[in-house]
Amino acid sequence: MGSGHRIAILADIHGNVWALDAVLSDVRRQGADVLFNLGDVLYGPLEPRATFERLQRESVLLTVRGNQDREPCDAGEEAAHWLQSLPETAVFEDEIFLCHGTPSSDETYLLENVASGSAVLKSEEEIRRLVGDVRHPVILCGHSHVPRLVSLAGGQITLNPGSVGLPAYSDDLPVPHAMETYSPHASYAILTRTAAGWDVAFHRVAYDFEKASQAAARLERGDWAKAIATGRVI
Repeated sequence: MGSGHRIAILADIHGNVWALDAVLSDVRRQGADVLFNLGDVLYGPLEPRATFERLQRESVLLTVRGNQDREPCDAGEEAAHWLQSLPETAVFEDEIFLCHGTPSSDETYLLENVASGSAVLKSEEEIRRLVGDVRHPVILCGHSHVPRLVSLAGGQITLNPGSVGLPAYSDDLPVPHAMETYSPHASYAILTRTAAGWDVAFHRVAYDFEKASQAAARLERGDWAKAIATGRVI
């Protein structure tokens, strides 16, 4: 990829078509050349079918499967087949490695330690252990929903663009913990190849999150309604 090309990186849409529409509009405004999707695309109580149909109208170059893309969804047979066809990882031009969690697991956080109940950055040693033998200059991951950029020794960078559609959640595995971004904004990132290296820009996009929150509430998912509206779980 030559200098100046811009890659939009999306992750963890979770069926939030309202957030996705806003992000895709912003991607166009930013003039991105390529679009990547890091998984957990349709899972959740919102609009999985509409999200699937919206993505089919886009030129998404690479999509990898997230852990919750392996769960049943209500988006229809075509969408289910599409999810099943997605690769666990992908490589772009031998420079960028795409995964959902880590290169070897879609259920493991690459950058965050949650032993305390909330997200703190793992040590470089632990991150490098999880990276394993992947030597591409850029590693893209999702899963934690937390926007984060970490540079490793030797110049390798790891990037999580944050979540398009779900800015907070709680989980019981591997231990009870909460992931929170403290804002309802939809999140994505743009990666640009320059003569000096890789530029990274995080974008936090305002959208009508009340529609998404109310949709979750109507389906009696108060946890999702609060997380979408506030970026908090408590």
